[in-house]
Amino acid sequence: MTTRSTPPQRMRARAEAVEATRARLLRAAGEAFSKQAYDDVKLGAIAGEAGVTQQTLFNHFGSKEALYSACVEAAHERIKGVRLAAVPGCARSVVSALIEQYERGGDANARAAALEERIPAVAAMLVLARSYHRDWLAEMFADTLPAGGAARREALAALHAATDVFTWKLLRRDLGLSRRATTDVMTRLVTGLLVTPDDREEDEA
Repeated sequence: MTTRSTPPQRMRARAEAVEATRARLLRAAGEAFSKQAYDDVKLGAIAGEAGVTQQTLFNHFGSKEALYSACVEAAHERIKGVRLAAVPGCARSVVSALIEQYERGGDANARAAALEERIPAVAAMLVLARSYHRDWLAEMFADTLPAGGAARREALAALHAATDVFTWKLLRRDLGLSRRATTDVMTRLVTGLLVTPDDREEDEA
C-alpha cells in the first residue's frame, strides 16, 4: 500500500528543496566572488556549480547584483561569528580576530570597495559595514577610549583606520608582511590609540 503525502507535507518538502537550492547557489556564488573580480564572475558557471539552470538562479535572486548582495549579507553573518573570539579591552585579541576575518575574506572585501561607485546596493552595504565596525570597536574598547565628545570621535576614527581591511591589505599584501608581523604592527597601532585609566579620569575631570 502506497502512502500518499499530505498537502502540508508536500509544501514543506518543496520549501525545503527551494531553501536547499538557494543555499547551494549562495555557496557557489560566494566561492566565485571571493576568488574573482565581480565582472569576471559568470552566472552560468555559478548555476552549473550549484546543479541548476541559470533561469533557476534568476528565479531566486533576479540579478547578478542581487546575488552579490545576498553573498555579502551571508558573509557579514560569518564575520560576526569570527569576531566573537575577541576579548574586550585586549588590543591583541581584537586585532587577532580581525586578522582571522581578513585572512579569510579580506581580498574580496577590498575588491568590494571598488564597486561602491558602480553598484548602489554595494555602496549601501558598505555604509552599514563601516557603521558596524565602528560600533564594534566602541564596544571592544569602551573602557579605554576618551570619555566622550570630539576626542572620543577622533579616537574611534583612528582605531577604524588602524584596523581597516585596507590597513591589513597594505601590510599583508602590498608590503608582504607575515600574518604574525601584520598582527604585531596593527596591535601596536591600536595600543597607541588607547587611553589609560588615569588619562580617562583627566578627560572626565
